[in-house]
Amino acid sequence: MAHRTRHRYQTDAEWKRAFELFQAFDQEKGIEDLKATVAAARTMAGSNGKVATMGYCLGGRLAFMMAEQSDADANISYYGVGLDGLLGDLPKVKKPLVVHIADKDEFFPAEGRQKVAAAVKSHANIQCYNYPADHAFARVNGVHWQGLSATIANGRSAEALAKALGGV
Repeated sequence: MAHRTRHRYQTDAEWKRAFELFQAFDQEKGIEDLKATVAAARTMAGSNGKVATMGYCLGGRLAFMMAEQSDADANISYYGVGLDGLLGDLPKVKKPLVVHIADKDEFFPAEGRQKVAAAVKSHANIQCYNYPADHAFARVNGVHWQGLSATIANGRSAEALAKALGGV
């Protein structure tokens, strides 16, 4: 199924290249860069000093990692991949983390999704939501766009961001 649907927006060569880049990406270096970005954003003119991260897919994984490894005021993860491999550092999450999981995610097996939901259930700073949708359900005009799930997830994200960043 994934093979059939991806052709609606990517060629086989594009898909292969995307995975090559994904596999070559240095996630620890990415986290270093994000931490530096958070620090710089805190001091920008007009800033109230509060900063959040939000990411989708690999970016969702990085937002989850930032919740564990940085001082960002909030972190939002949309259908992050491989989150079940990051559960050992959950006690380090001190600021709000919102995790949006697609319960039909072709890139994140059900067993892993269930591990994440169970592990974060009693964590005071983490809200985890499951949506009846596939990976990338919140990408407008994407192959797996699911408007109701995206609207609900985006509303939850907006609320968390407003609280953490001083809008509410």
